[in-house]
Amino acid sequence: MSTMIFAQAAKTVPKLCRKAVSPLMSQQSYKSSKSDAVPMANLEPDTVLPYKKLYENLECIRDRLDHPLTLSEKILYSHLEDPYEQEIERGKSYLLLRPDRVSMQDATAQMAMMQFISSGLSKVAVPSTIHCDHLIEAQTSGELDLQRAIENNKEVYDFLQSSSAMYGLGFWKPGSGIIHQILLENYAFPGLLMIGTDSHIPNAGGLGGVCVGVGGADAVDVMAGMPWELKCPNIIGVHLTGKISGWTSPKDVILKVAEILTVKGGTGAIIEYHGEGCESISCTGMATICNMGAEIGATTSVFPFNERMVKYLCATGRGAIAEEAKKYEEMLIPDEGCKYDKVINIDLDKLEPLVNGPYTPDLAHPISKLGENSEKNGYPMNIKVALIGSCTNSSYEDLGRCASIAQDAIDHGLTTQIPFNVTPGSEQIRATIERDGILDVLQKFGGTVLANACGPCIGQWDRKDVKKGEKNTIVTSYNRNFTGRNDANPATHCFVTSPEMVTALAIVGCLSFNPLKDELTDSKGKKFKLKEPKADELPSNGFDPGEDTYTAPPKGKRSKVTVNPKSKRLQLLQPFEKWDGKDFTDLTVLIKVKGKCTTDHISAAGPWLKYRGHLDNISNNMFIGAVNAENNEMNKVKNQRSNDWGTVPDVARDYKANKIKWVAVGEENYGEGSSREHAALEPRHLGGVAIIVKSFARIHETNLKKQGLLALTFSNASDYDKIQPNSKLSLLNLAKLTPGEPVECEIKTGGSSEKIKLNHSFNAEQIEWFKAGSALNRMKETLSKLK
Repeated sequence: MSTMIFAQAAKTVPKLCRKAVSPLMSQQSYKSSKSDAVPMANLEPDTVLPYKKLYENLECIRDRLDHPLTLSEKILYSHLEDPYEQEIERGKSYLLLRPDRVSMQDATAQMAMMQFISSGLSKVAVPSTIHCDHLIEAQTSGELDLQRAIENNKEVYDFLQSSSAMYGLGFWKPGSGIIHQILLENYAFPGLLMIGTDSHIPNAGGLGGVCVGVGGADAVDVMAGMPWELKCPNIIGVHLTGKISGWTSPKDVILKVAEILTVKGGTGAIIEYHGEGCESISCTGMATICNMGAEIGATTSVFPFNERMVKYLCATGRGAIAEEAKKYEEMLIPDEGCKYDKVINIDLDKLEPLVNGPYTPDLAHPISKLGENSEKNGYPMNIKVALIGSCTNSSYEDLGRCASIAQDAIDHGLTTQIPFNVTPGSEQIRATIERDGILDVLQKFGGTVLANACGPCIGQWDRKDVKKGEKNTIVTSYNRNFTGRNDANPATHCFVTSPEMVTALAIVGCLSFNPLKDELTDSKGKKFKLKEPKADELPSNGFDPGEDTYTAPPKGKRSKVTVNPKSKRLQLLQPFEKWDGKDFTDLTVLIKVKGKCTTDHISAAGPWLKYRGHLDNISNNMFIGAVNAENNEMNKVKNQRSNDWGTVPDVARDYKANKIKWVAVGEENYGEGSSREHAALEPRHLGGVAIIVKSFARIHETNLKKQGLLALTFSNASDYDKIQPNSKLSLLNLAKLTPGEPVECEIKTGGSSEKIKLNHSFNAEQIEWFKAGSALNRMKETLSKLK
């Protein structure tokens, strides 16, 4: 059925007047008659799809708004806590929502579970899972790397598994695969509202869900049975026409959107794809596009329900879900005539393969211009390493298309000229491509198969071929390419592109190669061109699940979770102090950050991942990657108390020990990138009280608020220049902190002073977080009143 027919059907649905139902997906709230019950998946046989109740909520919203709705609006508004009274205004109102489920990866789950434990609750209120994918470092090969990770991270894995059992979460063991692939294979469904503690949770938008990356504190709220708060997003429509074909891939769609919107152009918005072009993209291809929407700051991305989703659901053993979704098709596509805040048009027939980078995912080069642009900009032309896979591009179709290119090269006596690393997205993908011969082809091509984990994509890469500081180029099918992201080497020029293009470039090992036009010389001296990549969208013999890596929460009595107080990896949390009701006066500037400041700059990953469950230890990486405006150096700031120079964490600890409150100052899109809340927890832990910048990335701004920090922006961006390293800042009249009203800031430098205005986006409840010392403190206060 076409989108137009879907939309017309949506207009004819009768209006309903009945009590709204909170669509909290739990075994208790969604038990219904046998005729209504449609199991979510074999993993959760007691949990059923929420369509009927969501439909009732949505009709209440239709009565109120009386205008055509986008798909994003349908999914969000049908999950409202109170669809009758909720204020709804895009870009302004704060929505209170009831997500269907929570998902967490092992690096962020540690702190999230620490917070949940400190809440005093006995069990999660919604279906929740933990996925072990971040702590496995790529060194030699998948099997050896996995075994080493299990040994090195035993304490953390034991904690996550025991706390999962204690509090009722599903647990995916190390080796199971990357969280986003697991969610797509097992839990995602059209119309889903899910939050997860990873910025690439939007991957599941490829199956028609609104799935949003959040910090751990947000996850704790939902697991505690409280509504989740989200500023009502704007909706950016991306209208796709034509068809994906040839060398062009779904990855090129999001690379093009990134070029158009830039890394902050999607902030505060959901990217909603629509148009007949969607029909030419596989479900996993749509997931790729949604996954990388995080790189443009989008709240999430979503595709409308279509036959490609039906095929994928059936192939992954969820045909019953597909059939149920068909009954509610009008809920799962946009209404005809719905309004977008902005529309981007992309003709897939004319879309050329793109290679984006280095150092930012929005710097796009058409493959026909890559060599020329690289020469002009002085990028290292020779490619040192090629890497395919990751959560963005590790589907059966992706790796099959890469294998077709590799086989073409092998047939001509050629293989990769450089190290070629392959990361399967899940155990199911690994087992299936092994059975079907795809893995064998990639290995004969010269590929090294890494563990089913994030690996080099997040900096878990023990790279040996270049020294730190050595200028070099790598090409990946990953999603991020910030400075030092993959190998902690700031001189590495990382380009992101499709896995097909990575594979082709590996054959030559140079950025100047264009597989669409350039010829190669085979082993017999003959010229040939690579064939266009081809592969099956889904395995004709079905998926092979591989090893069983899932542990369901046990029924009955649960064991207690303990944390060794001497542990260097895990640390129980102590509540942050409440605000004392006084203005913050004469605050010291810890660091004035110059240029891009992602969460990687604030709280580095890579070797620091092992401390994600220990707040004090991981705080030793705070701001070590940020450039200090005073000296253009990283991790070197002047201690304004002693006049000595030191590392940022050391100076912050000195200030804390001497009861000196401090602020950090930054520029545009501060905190872009990962959802990691450690980038907010660490400044709070080491004595920070406010972060003042030109603009924030969405997730990080929320994380700062959740931890009791004042997240403030310059009313006039040029006021950034008025603050000097030796300035003292006072934030005044905080007792009157009010939504929509700026904060007065006095800047004292030398013998002069000046007052400026700082904006904020705190609503009334978020101000209570600040006063309580953190959102967790506020939640405890609320729960204690309910007892």
